[in-house]
Order: sequence, then C-alpha cells, then structure tokens
Amino acid sequence: MGSIPDCVLRWSGQRMPVVGFGTASEIVEGSDFFTVTKQAVLQAIKLGYRHFDTASRYGSEQPLGEAIVEALSLGLIKSRNELFITSKLWCTQAYGHLVLPALKTSLQNLKLDYLDLYLIHWPICLKQRKEGVSGGKEYDLFPMDFSSVWAAMEDCQRLGLTKSIGLSNFTCKKVADILSIAKIPPVVNQVELNPLWQQKKLKDFCHGNGILLQAYSPLGAVGTKWGSNRVMECEVLKEIAKVKGKTVAQVCLRWAYEEGVIVIVKSFNAERMKQNLEIMDWSLSEDELKIIQHIPQSRSIQAEAFVSENGPFKTLEELWDGEI
Repeated sequence: MGSIPDCVLRWSGQRMPVVGFGTASEIVEGSDFFTVTKQAVLQAIKLGYRHFDTASRYGSEQPLGEAIVEALSLGLIKSRNELFITSKLWCTQAYGHLVLPALKTSLQNLKLDYLDLYLIHWPICLKQRKEGVSGGKEYDLFPMDFSSVWAAMEDCQRLGLTKSIGLSNFTCKKVADILSIAKIPPVVNQVELNPLWQQKKLKDFCHGNGILLQAYSPLGAVGTKWGSNRVMECEVLKEIAKVKGKTVAQVCLRWAYEEGVIVIVKSFNAERMKQNLEIMDWSLSEDELKIIQHIPQSRSIQAEAFVSENGPFKTLEELWDGEI
C-alpha cells in the first residue's frame, strides 16, 4: 500500500487503506466522463492510491473497471488483490430481492469477481413512476425494509461477492436499527464529515459498536452542486495551514486521520491528488485539535430530495433523526 497506512475492519478482519480515492464527479459539460475518470484512476494508482470508492449511482463503475484492467496490463499493480474496491446499492434497488442482482451488475460493470465493501447508499427506497408526457423520470419514496435488505446484503457477503458490508448516510438511530437485526454487523458507515461537520455523536456511537466512520466530502465537496467552499475558505483552517506550511486540504485530511476516520478524497488534478496523500509524516498539535473542535458546526448535505409529505420522512429532522 505504499505510504498509505491501513486499518482492520472489525467484523471481517479485512485491511482497508485509510485514504480512498473517490469517483463521484461532475465533469464539465462536453468532457468525456469515461476517459477522464479512467485516466484519473490510473494516475491515482501510479501515485500510490489503492482504495477506490464508486457507486452504481455515480456512473463511474465502468471506467474504474477499465482502469483496473489497464493497470494490471501495464504492471502498475500485480494483482487485483492489491486494491480495495467499494461500491454502493442505489435506492431504486434497495429491496430485498433486488440486492443480489444489483451487486452482480456492479461487478459486471467493474469486471471484478468480488467487491471489498458493499454499502447501502441511503436509508430509503425509490420506485420510478410511469414516465409522463415530458419523458422525465419521477420517483416515489418508500421506507426501506431494513430486515430484508440487510439479510440480502449478508447473503452477498456469504456468497463471497463482497468481503464486507456497510452503510452510508445512516444516523445513530438507523445504525442501531440495523444492529438490532444484523447477523453480520456493518463494518463502515460512510457519511459527510469534515471540520465543519464533525459528527462527534455519530462517530462515538459507531466506533463504540465496532463500526468505522468513512468521510465523504472531507474538504466540503467544493465545485459540486451538493457541496460548497465553506471548508476550504474557513479562516480557522487557513490560519492553521499557514502555520504548518500545509494546504487547508491537508489540514482537513490529517485532522480526520487523527480522529480515526477513513477519508475518501476526490480530485482529478494530479498535483492535488499527490498533496492529498502527503499527510502521514506530520501531525496537528493538541492546541490545534482543540481549535478545530470548537469550529461552529452545520451539515452541508441536507438531501431535501428524500423529504416529502408522501414519503417516510416528512421533514429533514425525521430524515436525519435530529442530527442536523
């Protein structure tokens, strides 16, 4: 794994690199998403990344799969086993009978025999309505049957199609609901997490139950429709970065690492990709950690699309169980 340390997933014994490379992206209109994503992954492998995060929803499974094939043929890696690959079950397939077919489709897209980690993307189900006159897709929202969906996730692991299973965007209450029915507990909960949304309650709860937190948008997802520049422009973080001679991004990633959180970083810029790995040979002081701890907190990703009078979550409070 080069210079990237790894950690052990409690319930499966797998080793997972603590820095992952994300492939959720909004490529500029007119750009070739497939080629840009594939080349970014190849560059990431050259730099030392071995942990890659995708999802059926992202549309990046196929370019990631092609990049892995090319990396093997070029000798950048000797074996698929050197990589840790995560994908996710999208809400339209989050029904007990659709979980296994969805995973098989992801594996086909990735040209892999197994995943290292398969996550439930969101704790809600979608079902497409019949297309209207305009041809646009509209969806109805339904509560997820945790029992049948998690049982199917467990079956996927027993079949060897994924080494571990986990969650994404689950609150303390919803994680507890899964734990109450699980025969195989989740190893990870992937959530929005950064110095401006530190998720202390969720982190303590998950860590206390042997579940690692994995941070998406650790830099605030600047440049995307779901993110903002508030993390990168935070004056507290900018001052610490100046004192340390580091970038704000490096301060954010080092902070997460010291919190025991796995980070998923997403940049297709070669220099920033390299900088995002340069966080292991220095540390933040106790005073700096205390300063970051007192930054005002607020959630950036609200997920209003999952709130509806006709759905299981009538308000954001209900969706996030008060964790907003």
